[in-house]
Amino acid sequence: MKKIAPILIIIIAIIIAIAFSLKPRNNTVVDWEETFDERSTKPYGLSVLYKELPKLFKDKRIRTVYHTPSSYLFANSEDNYGDHIAKGSYIIIGNSDYLYDTSINQLLSFAENGNALFISDYGYLQTLTDTLGLDIDYKANKMDSISTYSFKDRALESKNTIIDKNEGDYYFARFDSTTINILGYTKSHEKRANFIDIPYGEGHIFLHLEPKAFTNYNILKDERYKYVEGVLSYLPDDNIYFDSYTKFSTSYNSYNNGDVEEDSNLGWFLEQPAFRWAWYLALLLLLIFIIFNAKRRQRIIRIIKPLQNTTVAFVKTISNLYFETQDHKNLIDKKITYFLAKIRTDYNMETAVLDEDFITRLASKAGKKEDDIKTTIEYINWLRSKNVFYEDNLITLNKYIEAFYSK
Repeated sequence: MKKIAPILIIIIAIIIAIAFSLKPRNNTVVDWEETFDERSTKPYGLSVLYKELPKLFKDKRIRTVYHTPSSYLFANSEDNYGDHIAKGSYIIIGNSDYLYDTSINQLLSFAENGNALFISDYGYLQTLTDTLGLDIDYKANKMDSISTYSFKDRALESKNTIIDKNEGDYYFARFDSTTINILGYTKSHEKRANFIDIPYGEGHIFLHLEPKAFTNYNILKDERYKYVEGVLSYLPDDNIYFDSYTKFSTSYNSYNNGDVEEDSNLGWFLEQPAFRWAWYLALLLLLIFIIFNAKRRQRIIRIIKPLQNTTVAFVKTISNLYFETQDHKNLIDKKITYFLAKIRTDYNMETAVLDEDFITRLASKAGKKEDDIKTTIEYINWLRSKNVFYEDNLITLNKYIEAFYSK
């Protein structure tokens, strides 16, 4: 051990010298991907807007929706199992191409019943444009990458803005001007409508064609935030439902197209040279300690007792534990896990995303009615969004699962 000590001192001294010789370098690369993620602090994320929503809609409830509009609005409607009746404004900014026909129909019904639907994106699915009688076109910026956006209402003229780093503009090329109200324009060479209000039933549908206006980069630059204030001022002073389905689902399944902030700060520390080398040094010293400490001690020989069959006792213990603690959440999680595992085994299906396509395929493979499958899966999605559970929730889930196996 005396011969090894000088070697260890030399190794440690070399590592410390290398750590202190490294100077921090700023080699950050800006990610300009248009994620429209409310958790992202990148230029084209929505974290600034998301944090400011409570100030824009004072004393109103801001709910973040991590499910498809079809499942969320269906659950939170009259005579269904949601914890409230959804009323207010439903906001979707970017990545709206996930809206299938069922979600579009549910959103249209939501607006028709006296609520507001706001979508800002470069285009919309054909089902929506056909229903509303719209055509969308695109005009490239020939001279530069700057676009001008203005309001029709002259009272909002001070909130007009420009957006740079913009290759062109989308605009409404066809709409019924007798029923649709123009709220704003885009202008590169000529003025074109890009923000409209469509009265629909007892409510309104607001369509906007430049989602980059709501991103961190544009809100924080100069006074462009005023344009966002002007756009959102058209929404009724009511509760807000902020769509996050596409961002949440992609990050949940590990193929995230947006920028999701890391849950751990270890990544940030490893980006700092001094902290990184201190971390590596600590790991090296721990490894050396384990190696030399293992040589100095006799390994303990364990006495292995024969295994006893305690299956019945274990089941009784666990059952009593759940009964006494009323741990409904644990039981619900396990029932959902085992149910999805059996689906994967019996029908060779992925269960990471429980969407409309999954419901259709499961109904086909299992030979069940699609409505019955839809009720079960939407109830599971709803349970996953809750934090507090009651015995009725467990009984209802068990009823749906047993019905699935019995039919």
